[in-house]
Amino acid sequence: MWLGLSIKTKGGIMSKMEVKTSLLDNMIGVGDMVLLEPLTEESFIENLRKRFDHSEIYTYIGSVVISMNPYKHLSIYTADKVEEYRNRNFYELSPHIYALSDEAYRSLRDQDKDQCILITGESGAGKTEASKLVMSYVAAVCGKGQEVNKVKEQLLQSNPVLEAFGNAKTVRNDNSSRFGKYMDIEFDFKGDPIGGVISNYLLEKSRVVKQPRGERNFHIFYQLLSGASEDTLKKLKLDRDFSKYNYLSLDSATVNGLDDAANFRTVRNAMQIVGFMEDEVQSVLELVAAVLKLGNIEFKPESRVNGFDESRVKDKNDLKEMCELLGIDQSVLERAFSFRTVEARSDKVSTTLNVAQAYYARDALAKNLYSRLFSWLVTRINESIKAQTKTRKKVMGVLDIYGFEIFEDNSFEQFIINYCNEKLQQIFIELTLREEQEEYVREGIEWTNIEYFNNAIICDLIENNQNGILAMLDEECLRPGTVTDETFLDKLNTICAEHQHFESRQSKNSKFLTDHSLPHNCFRIQHYAGKVLYRVEGFVDKNNDLLYRDLSQAMFKANHSIMRALFPEGNPAKVNLKRPPTAGFQFRASVATLMKNLQTKNPNYIRCIKPNDKKSAHIFTESLVGHQVRYLGLMENVRVRRAGYAFRQAYEPCLERYKMLCKQTWPHWKGPAREGVEVLLNNLQVAPEEYSYGRSKVFIRNPRTLFFLEEKRRQCLEDLATLIQKIYRGWKCRTHFLLLKKSQVVVAAWYRRYAQQKKYQKIKSATVVMQSFIRGWKARKILRELKYQKRCEEAVTTIAAYWHGTQARRELRRLKEEARNKHAVTVIWAAWLGTKARRELRRLKHEARSKRAVSIIWAGWQGTKVRREYRKFFRANAGRKIYEFTIQRIMQQHFLGLKNTMPSMSPIDKTWPVRRYQFLDGAHKELRRIFHLWRCKKYRSQFTEEKKAIYEEKLQASELFKDKKALYPSSVSQPFKGDYLEINKNPKYQKLNSMVEEKILLADIVNKINRANGKGAPRIFVLTKNNFVLADQKTGQVKASVPLPDLSSVSVSTQADGFFALKLKEGTTSAAKGDFLLSSDHLIEIITKLQRTGAAAASRDQINVDISDEFLVQFKQDKVCVKFIQGSPKNGNNAACKRKNNRLLEVSVPSP
Repeated sequence: MWLGLSIKTKGGIMSKMEVKTSLLDNMIGVGDMVLLEPLTEESFIENLRKRFDHSEIYTYIGSVVISMNPYKHLSIYTADKVEEYRNRNFYELSPHIYALSDEAYRSLRDQDKDQCILITGESGAGKTEASKLVMSYVAAVCGKGQEVNKVKEQLLQSNPVLEAFGNAKTVRNDNSSRFGKYMDIEFDFKGDPIGGVISNYLLEKSRVVKQPRGERNFHIFYQLLSGASEDTLKKLKLDRDFSKYNYLSLDSATVNGLDDAANFRTVRNAMQIVGFMEDEVQSVLELVAAVLKLGNIEFKPESRVNGFDESRVKDKNDLKEMCELLGIDQSVLERAFSFRTVEARSDKVSTTLNVAQAYYARDALAKNLYSRLFSWLVTRINESIKAQTKTRKKVMGVLDIYGFEIFEDNSFEQFIINYCNEKLQQIFIELTLREEQEEYVREGIEWTNIEYFNNAIICDLIENNQNGILAMLDEECLRPGTVTDETFLDKLNTICAEHQHFESRQSKNSKFLTDHSLPHNCFRIQHYAGKVLYRVEGFVDKNNDLLYRDLSQAMFKANHSIMRALFPEGNPAKVNLKRPPTAGFQFRASVATLMKNLQTKNPNYIRCIKPNDKKSAHIFTESLVGHQVRYLGLMENVRVRRAGYAFRQAYEPCLERYKMLCKQTWPHWKGPAREGVEVLLNNLQVAPEEYSYGRSKVFIRNPRTLFFLEEKRRQCLEDLATLIQKIYRGWKCRTHFLLLKKSQVVVAAWYRRYAQQKKYQKIKSATVVMQSFIRGWKARKILRELKYQKRCEEAVTTIAAYWHGTQARRELRRLKEEARNKHAVTVIWAAWLGTKARRELRRLKHEARSKRAVSIIWAGWQGTKVRREYRKFFRANAGRKIYEFTIQRIMQQHFLGLKNTMPSMSPIDKTWPVRRYQFLDGAHKELRRIFHLWRCKKYRSQFTEEKKAIYEEKLQASELFKDKKALYPSSVSQPFKGDYLEINKNPKYQKLNSMVEEKILLADIVNKINRANGKGAPRIFVLTKNNFVLADQKTGQVKASVPLPDLSSVSVSTQADGFFALKLKEGTTSAAKGDFLLSSDHLIEIITKLQRTGAAAASRDQINVDISDEFLVQFKQDKVCVKFIQGSPKNGNNAACKRKNNRLLEVSVPSP
């Protein structure tokens, strides 16, 4: 974080001084406990309380981070915070878990050092959340990329899965981890995660069958019953009611703040991201359901003839359902709950189990089944997240393990947990001292031995192969004879009585004989964190962890997908008579492997502390915190860090921070940083024994010296601030004065300009007024002269007008008189000529009537003579001639009448004039035929070549579909357009047009039918002389191009639909993907053009058109039947295609 101070001058920003904040700035309490003065347990706890009250939950002990659980949301984990701590020095900013995460990641990436982060603390202290924060920070700052993001997501999503199966609600924590987890995150040479490996330690499997009051079973049981669907629960034979399952406690079934249903969906999603297949998820849920069913199995005693009691299952319904889930024969599992087979070499002995033994076997099976399922889950997650490359990898380990536990009643689980913490404390002290020594050697500082408590003697008490407590417990479990917890305690009292860290009231050590705080059935161990009293009851059974072989063999016989992998010892072909290793032995081996692994890595520590037992955000219980401080060994850690030099810092940041304390180093030191620090400390007269100079760092022995430097720096910063304020205020006043002076000059200049402008405007206005008066007077004078001149001119004009008017009127009267005289003469002359004309007319009419009478008389006479002359010939053939004349006259009248009654020139006009005589029937028909042919010839002579081709296509369509296809009548009136998309003109299809080199005969939008669902996808159908092409409607990309010779036939239905199938020749290249099933609004035109063009392209007979309501279509390797039925499609009047099965597509066509 940087604070910028800038000074603004006349020329802009003159200078900028950046001040870097550090761990020592604005501290609440002390950010690093190494600097705490005085160092006591009370001051240590008080410092934690002060920081906790101000929401400062992180505190350092050198490089160790103490984390207090705030029990509330804090806005200190944002993306901005990640960027703030990214690539910054560990002590550069205030304490934060991100600082430790960044330091570990940069050491791994840049210095090629494997890292491990050890997170410890008791239940509810926030260990799980701390591990999540570390992983999320590393995921945020490492590289990006598809594969890297996938690996990061899988690593992060493994947490919800493991939390669901390994966490539970306890009285101390609503999400308590009931197992130890160690994750190795693997990185490549660039620092990008490439995989990971998870190890789990000591799952608390006893929680499966029994939970303390106020606690719950593992989360997954409640999540499954709350969040699974009804169908899933039905398959798993489960009910949502928690009360129906004996293994689920009811007093804490629901937890405030936990949404089990939502968490179940999160777990399912996380399993899918990690890489679980759906059948694997189902198998895991079946095993979880089987554990719940197993808890409901109850037993009843049944007496046998020999007097022994035998256990029998009360209600076999739960047993039956469990066997159905796991695929086990019910009788086999029922027998395993009633009998136990003991094998010794070649002998087998079968004994009955009483009710108590049956319940023990049931619970042992439930615990083992769940524990092995959890181990299988961890193995399966490791398979998914493991690194795929075999190259050398960098590793960062994150250990989230239970802290030291001291309860009122401590048993075997607390014993081995505290043993693990003893080992971690041992390695912590060793690695811390080693790190200190390495830094001293690296810096050339003399190393002095540090006195500290070495807990190796306690570890030896527990893990010694000869006389260790775990070794004696294993020996007691394996020896023949009666073995009880009391015999084990007797053995401890005999062998460990003289050990200084072992206490028992029954031991030979007399000082504990009267110690009433030490019960007879208990022993006490003085751990590094304090004394812990262990009740010996249950040690032997829990260490044995015995599962009867009959149950293992019954589980192995299950037909479940993962059961055999969970119970390999149940294989009859691989019977092993050796006792399985004890729980203590297995845990000791796991801890040894863990310690060996941690020894090879650079350690980083996070110590988690719980401030109170009430899960409240503002309560700090000093006794509880003090207890945790003691058993975490934090005071011991501080003493180790302070045994040498309490504080060390590199020369450059040290000089940068304190350079203002010396005149020689302020404001800039020109020379090596070490020499500047030497000058600085000498000038401040710091005692030489209080510091030492390393190769790259200065070491300060006592925190008081550091606080002295900080106090001097604070005073100096105050003086510098006063100086800066003084200089700034002087500069501000001078600037203000200069600004006022400049403003006064500007105001005066503007005022003088304004005054002169006003004076000029006043003179100008007076001048304009005077000019206007003079100009007005002159104008009025000229106006008067012009008016007088105008009146004179108007008087002359008026007189002349009157005179001219008088002259004109006189001439007009004269002309009118002359006109009247001329008109009288004309009228008289016209009357005379009319009289003469009427007289001539009467004369001509009389002559005409005389001439017509003569003509009539002459004609009558001539007729009489002719009739007399030819009367003798007329009588012989009068009938025939009259008939021929009559017929000839009728035909003449008929033909002449046709001229006026002819029909139109349209070839489709079927009208024709009605014949009036029957003998004209033949001529009437022949004339009609000749007229129609002539009319058609005249009509055809008007056609262009394109129109002729269209009518030829219409004729061919009629031959193909008339009376065969119900769609044909509606297509007759529609002209064949061809290029409906105008591809040559439309810029949208420019790309497609450039790819099709030939002339386009037809282009239209069709729907390509998908075999899978019967739905159509729009495609562009283009037909050329040699090919047909299918292209994407949006992009114009060619999807298929088929030569027309490869087209064998076309299939359509008889219905009024647009579906058609283009069938390709078998064996051709085009037929590899199968036939095409399409639909179009211009089906008649497409098939007609395809038949005409295909025949021409292939030089063969026309393509066969199959018209049927059922036909086969070849889709790749399968033939599918397309069937057309009449019905009511969902999309209205359009035909709809629907997939019925893999071999049938059904097309619903609206009824006509």
